[in-house]
Amino acid sequence: MTAVNLIGAPESGLLIDGAWESTGTSLPVTNPARPDELVGAVVAAGPDEVRAACAAAERAAPAWRATPGPERGRILHEAATLLAERRAGIAEQLTREEGKTLPEALGEVDRAIGFLRYYGTAASQAVGEVLPSAVGDRLLFTVREPLGVVAAITPWNFPIAIPAWKIAPALAFGNAVVLKPSEVAPLSAVALAAALQDAGLPAGVLNVVCGEPAVVGPALTDDPAVKAITFTGSHAVGRAIQAGVVERGIKVQLELGGQNPVIVLDDADLDQAVDQAVRGAMGSSGQKCTATSRVIVTPGIRERFTAAFLERVRALSVGDPLQSGTDLGPLASERQRDGLRSELERAAAAGQTPVLGGGSPEGPGWFVEPTVYLDPDPESRLAQEEIFGPVVAVLAADDLEDALRIANGVRYGLSAAVFTRDIGTALRAVRGLEAGIVHVNSETTGTEPQVPFGGTKDSSSHSREQGTAAIEFFTSTKTVYLDLPPQAPAAVEPPDE
Repeated sequence: MTAVNLIGAPESGLLIDGAWESTGTSLPVTNPARPDELVGAVVAAGPDEVRAACAAAERAAPAWRATPGPERGRILHEAATLLAERRAGIAEQLTREEGKTLPEALGEVDRAIGFLRYYGTAASQAVGEVLPSAVGDRLLFTVREPLGVVAAITPWNFPIAIPAWKIAPALAFGNAVVLKPSEVAPLSAVALAAALQDAGLPAGVLNVVCGEPAVVGPALTDDPAVKAITFTGSHAVGRAIQAGVVERGIKVQLELGGQNPVIVLDDADLDQAVDQAVRGAMGSSGQKCTATSRVIVTPGIRERFTAAFLERVRALSVGDPLQSGTDLGPLASERQRDGLRSELERAAAAGQTPVLGGGSPEGPGWFVEPTVYLDPDPESRLAQEEIFGPVVAVLAADDLEDALRIANGVRYGLSAAVFTRDIGTALRAVRGLEAGIVHVNSETTGTEPQVPFGGTKDSSSHSREQGTAAIEFFTSTKTVYLDLPPQAPAAVEPPDE
């Protein structure tokens, strides 16, 4: 019998055909704020377990496909209710395994609840069209059909929200799922799966395989039962997955990160721009694909903005993410912390010195101070690549056109923001920014479940997640031509004799 903790999740990360496996190699999960503290452990899957999970999903898919949409939606709504009841415990566990502050963790659990509720309702909505035909007596319509087995590979930085925004639409539209959460922070995804199972999801419809990416990833993406892959993570891994399944012709959805700009124009509200830029750059210790990496400021506001921005960043509190008043917790792992340190050392070797931060506080944990650079070379690695930490560059621009040139001068195009009081200027910026998401007078981070999410250029596969756009990925379209048969002639009564 698998032990169950206070948030309803089994002490296992291996769910196959409705059963939580409790034997196998244990993968420990530690607290990035106190690395000696063991938060929990999951059972690491190997190739055999991945094959079993895919086979279970393939067996369960036909019955789940035949389940009426409203019933699928009912299960998602019930899972949302269970998450809401377990919210406090899940959020605390999320903070302890991933490192973001408790208020941020509570907000993330709320987002997961929101995705389940949104797609619980979407499961009862129209998923096809009736169209006019050029032929009389013909009914022309489309239907949306599930793909079958979907592999969902999710990162550690949003360990419950991103699994929810992939799993919920996949299930709502009739697919079975094999989820591979990050080995860095898998416990929150396990809690999500437990809520879905407790809500009545049939065995095999959702399977969870935790483990090392080099072992689990190829076994999952290469399995012939998998008909679609939805992935969020690094550019290199995502493109490798995409290239590896080209011959199979299956659907692939990639979200690969960004180097996201904020443009602050002369007429911007100073307090608003500073507040939102700091939030966008430093929230979750900068570990968001939509985090603000560059702030591009025009001359009329540059001096005032820079002074206020540095003052706000300097006042941020770095420490235990469970403690009230902490603004930034640790990075999620030693590997992440060391990788960021390497980026800062590379910048130093190139002659770039931060005006603020750049070090690590004394004591245990994978902490890095909030770090600000002024006017680094726009072509430098610091201003071109995704750094993924509490690091931001403030750059100068002559005007909007110059700011757009700098903003667009990277290979990524996920999110961007502009601060201005002028609606015409805002619209020109919206049209000029090469990004899949544009914010006007708000931070580059944040999503709502009812609208599409995704980027351009090297930030994505140019597909979209969330909102009604999810239907496009998780279903295929069947067009139906329904012609009426010839009307049978009326029966002729024999004449009376």
